[in-house]
Amino acid sequence: MTAGKLGRVPSMNDLVRAHTDLDETDLEWLHLLVSEWQLLADLSFADLVLWLPTRDGDRYISVAQMRPNTGPTSYQDDMVGHTVPRGRRPLLDAALDEGRIVREGDPEWREEVPVRVESIPVRRDSRVLGVIARNTNLLTVRTPSRLELTYLQSAADLAQMIATGAFPYPGQQGGMDRAPRVGDGFIRLDADGIVQYASPNALSAYHRLGLNADLVGLELGQTTAELAPSRGPVDESLVKLASGWAPREAEIEGADCVIQLRAIPLKPRGERIGSIILLRDVTELRRRERELITKDATIREIHHRVKNNLQTVAALLRLQSRRIGAAGGDSPDSPANPAKAALDEAVRRVGSIAIVHETLSQNLDERVEFDEIADRVLAMVAELSPGRITHRRTGRFGVLDAETATPLSMVLTEVVQNALEHAFGPGDKGTVEVAAARGEAGRGAGKLLVTVVDDGRGLPAGFDPQTSGNLGLQIVRTLVEGELGGRFEMATAPGGGTRVMLDLPLPPAKR
Repeated sequence: MTAGKLGRVPSMNDLVRAHTDLDETDLEWLHLLVSEWQLLADLSFADLVLWLPTRDGDRYISVAQMRPNTGPTSYQDDMVGHTVPRGRRPLLDAALDEGRIVREGDPEWREEVPVRVESIPVRRDSRVLGVIARNTNLLTVRTPSRLELTYLQSAADLAQMIATGAFPYPGQQGGMDRAPRVGDGFIRLDADGIVQYASPNALSAYHRLGLNADLVGLELGQTTAELAPSRGPVDESLVKLASGWAPREAEIEGADCVIQLRAIPLKPRGERIGSIILLRDVTELRRRERELITKDATIREIHHRVKNNLQTVAALLRLQSRRIGAAGGDSPDSPANPAKAALDEAVRRVGSIAIVHETLSQNLDERVEFDEIADRVLAMVAELSPGRITHRRTGRFGVLDAETATPLSMVLTEVVQNALEHAFGPGDKGTVEVAAARGEAGRGAGKLLVTVVDDGRGLPAGFDPQTSGNLGLQIVRTLVEGELGGRFEMATAPGGGTRVMLDLPLPPAKR
């Protein structure tokens, strides 16, 4: 059947660029065609294979394939990447050379299956780019019903449009999420917009809109406008769409249903002879989408309120801290009041959580870009020692789930605050650097390594962070090892100062 096949199955782009002389505009036209040809396959009850002449002119190479949803396939194997010598299939040669649809008289037998073969030239402007081989499995052929006859006539019209370069319609592909297919609902109109045939699914969709009669014989544009909810003057664009005057898409929202419509004018000989209307009942899909939108809005509102409440708590703690400082006669140059210092630490802890919830309240999901949060936490904690200590962040934390971002923000707050408080004395100058490295591949995949290094006085002799009674370090150990399932290390930095390392596993992204 074929003369050869390439190794793996490459993409259409790879095949076209490697084996043909077609340019990028030709390739774009082929992509438009392939994005639409499921319609032709379903209406034809046939497999489609796109063959292109190779650069040397001696062979054809298959670059795309489509199987029908409405009938049995003619090819059990993938055809993409197969090649066939010119002359082996006369129908391909005739369609390419003569620019016309060529049909075979007798069926071709493939593994005891009779297959009717046709060749449709693919034209763009005045050039034939390639040929679509349409292969129909005749094993289950029976007396066609009216639905099948209407499908086949519509397929013949579309095939003629492809052969003359009138289809597909540029700029009209897939504007809606999963545009309607033939099996979802199908209506055939004549040139005046009168319904010649409506499939059972199409009729059911219009019954849900409120139609109490058959569609055949009705003017679909006016009928659709009358069934659509009245909001002032009749929408002329809806009438035109449902009448099939232009290739357009729209949705009609009835009292308790939502219907997608897509119009495809048929112009096999240049003039519009009628139209295909594809429609799909998307009521349940839109209902679920509205529920998700409502849920997302509710979650964002919850995060917003939590953030506001945390900011209120922080403001109250800050006010209490000021009162304690005033009562104790504190000044910027005097030793800190222990109670006031404890309240200041609480303010920063609450503030770090508030930053995460503020970011979550602005997102559509429970994931945040943590680099922005890390920068805000550093700025907030650095207020403890303004003008003396320089802080900076290197590397990227990336996007994290809320379950990771919230405890990590508290850990970062405690570690940086600990460095600012204990690594430097009054009037000292120094640097605190936060470095983030995210493993993307290899042994480090699924991990986040966070390093906080200062160039201060270093750790006291005999200091053990695992047994230290420091509240901040206790919080860090609890969150890192307990909640985040990671590893926490604290040691003297090689060049002096202190180095804190957080080795954290990253859970798989939620979908």
